[in-house]
Amino acid sequence: MMGGVNDEPAPLTTDAVRLDGRVVVVTGAANGIGRATAVAAAAFGASVAVCDRDADGLAVLVDELARDRSVGPDRVHAEVLDVRDRDSVAAFAAATVARFGVVHGLVNNAGGTYRAAFVDSSTKGDRALVDENFTSVVDVTRAVVEAMGAGGSIVNVTSSEAFQAAPGFSVYAAMKAAVENLTRTLALELADRGIRVNSVAPDGIPTHGDAALAESVQAESRFRPPPVPPIGRFADPSEAASVIVFLLGDLARFVTGTTVHVDGGLHAAGGWHRI
Repeated sequence: MMGGVNDEPAPLTTDAVRLDGRVVVVTGAANGIGRATAVAAAAFGASVAVCDRDADGLAVLVDELARDRSVGPDRVHAEVLDVRDRDSVAAFAAATVARFGVVHGLVNNAGGTYRAAFVDSSTKGDRALVDENFTSVVDVTRAVVEAMGAGGSIVNVTSSEAFQAAPGFSVYAAMKAAVENLTRTLALELADRGIRVNSVAPDGIPTHGDAALAESVQAESRFRPPPVPPIGRFADPSEAASVIVFLLGDLARFVTGTTVHVDGGLHAAGGWHRI
């Protein structure tokens, strides 16, 4: 299934779509893209280690996976934690390895933001955005990567805002851009271990908390994003999860250091505009 760095690739079969026998860690798994990714990874055969600070949302996810006869409780490890807490992250990684013995995939999905003009944002608010959207990715990756071997895959969930101006979300967007750069750098640094590192940049996928942010933009901002993705509709979180599952598996075994824009064409169309 997974060979060494210089091994000849195995012939491609339909089994390459599957994640059987693999262990995938997903942060921010209680809602949205993280939840959809955990469900999809488990459906494709992986055992999953999931974390979130939303205890209720995480409990619903775990219950769903445990009741699924094709998954079951033995293939799920869950902990309530804040990814900004480095000690909790280290303990979660250690518990995951103790439970499953190895990690094959990591999805750095946890993140969040609020809307504020740059000059109005507080130092405390800035620090929270940096820690949640960038420092946590560094900490989780460092905690998990030593448990990965050749064939491992890291997928960082960023945003279309990493590639364009983001009025009202300046520090958040800057941190997502930092994760994009980190993705490319780690793809090179970890290549000799046989570990691939990619990112997914979603947009046009309404998730938990987006409605309030959209209302704030509509009411107060002089700028607007494109109203509808060029493809003509908004998407469901599962449509980002499907791309993440692809990047975790053998179908993407020669894909590293790149970004897949899962946005219905919004990146191609351009960014915010003044009204």
